[in-house]
Amino acid sequence: MNSATQRTLKYFRDDGYIVGKVECWNSWTNQRKDLFNIIDFIALKGDSLIGIQSCGQAFSEHKKKIEAEPLAREWLKTGSKLVLIGWRKLLKKRGGKLKVWVPRIYWFELDLLPHIVQ
Repeated sequence: MNSATQRTLKYFRDDGYIVGKVECWNSWTNQRKDLFNIIDFIALKGDSLIGIQSCGQAFSEHKKKIEAEPLAREWLKTGSKLVLIGWRKLLKKRGGKLKVWVPRIYWFELDLLPHIVQ
């Protein structure tokens, strides 16, 4: 698996979620566009709805982007969940040489998001 997208899809599907990609490519601007500027995937499992933002090692930048987006608060107000999952390679064993992809996961909570005044 080469990309954070592939790793994220596998991570949630292996946990029993139905996952759909909602990020799209804008060929006019040559840029990717996230749903509500914060969501790459939507995952369903039972009565749980999760908006997922996936990234490589730019974890803190993505976290700040979501915290600054007013629509993140609106998403969480619906009772849906919002998660950021970043991927990095870490040593599998201390002193070893083998590195494996490890997720870093942050679940956003409505009470902890900054209030944004527009």
